[in-house]
Amino acid sequence: MLSDIAIKEIEKSIAKYPVKRSAVMDALHIAQKHNGGHLIREDMAEIAEILEITPVSVHEVAAFYTMYNVEKPVGKYHIQVCHNISCSLVKAEGIIDTIEKALGIKAGQTTEDKLFTLSRVECLGSCGTAPMMQVNDDYHEDLTPEKTKELLEKFRSEA
Repeated sequence: MLSDIAIKEIEKSIAKYPVKRSAVMDALHIAQKHNGGHLIREDMAEIAEILEITPVSVHEVAAFYTMYNVEKPVGKYHIQVCHNISCSLVKAEGIIDTIEKALGIKAGQTTEDKLFTLSRVECLGSCGTAPMMQVNDDYHEDLTPEKTKELLEKFRSEA
C-alpha cells in the first residue's frame, strides 16, 4: 500500500501533465523509491486507480523499462552495467567480470548483505563514455577495472 507521502508526491506529479495517465512513469518512480527500490503489484494497482487507468497499463510500463524493479527487491546499491554493442566493444564485459569477482555474485544476483545488486542492461544512453554503469540514479562513465573497484569500495564504506 502506498504511503500518504507517496500519494501526495504522485498527486503533485499529476498536476504537471494535461492528462493524468501521463504521470505513470513518475508515479512508478515515486512508488519504487518509497518501497525500498522495487515495485509490488499492490502499489501498481493503486497507481492505476489514482491515474484512472487499468492495472495492466501500469504494469506494461513498469515491465518495459529497466529502471523499474518489478516484484524483485534490489540491494541498497543497484548496479546496472550496459552491455550493448557500443559498450561491449570497449570492454563492458570486463567491467561486469570485475564487479562479479569483487562482490562474489553474478549478474542478476544480490549480495547476501543486501548491499549490492548487479544487473545487465541493454542501453543507458551513454555510448560516448562507455564502458559505464548506473548505480541507483547516478552514472559512472569511462570505467576501468581499477576505477570500478574504487567505486565499489566507496559504496561499501558509505553503507
